[in-house]
Amino acid sequence: QVQLVQSGGGVVQAGGSLRLSCAASGTDVSRNAMGWYRQAPGKQRELVATVTREGNTVYEDSVKGRFTISRDNAKNTVYLQMTSLKPEDTAVYYCRIIGYIYWGQGTQVTVAS
Repeated sequence: QVQLVQSGGGVVQAGGSLRLSCAASGTDVSRNAMGWYRQAPGKQRELVATVTREGNTVYEDSVKGRFTISRDNAKNTVYLQMTSLKPEDTAVYYCRIIGYIYWGQGTQVTVAS
């Protein structure tokens, strides 16, 4: 059974940093493309960062230079380091095994101005 369990998130002032974690079980993160998505109130869920099986990373334009996706194969965990946070980054963030139906439970990130 594949599970993705998220941790991290919370409330931070604009300009601050947060790190999200996504611990996988039942599969190896190193064998999958993994992604972080977010969904703000009234908006569609969007893909903000991807790490491929080969370790390449891709970012949505609004987070380039501020967010970093990484993977720790030994811990079977994917991370999203978020810096220089803005109020518009406020959303529920989800991790996902790209191409599959497996999602994390979601975690709220709130950036106060």
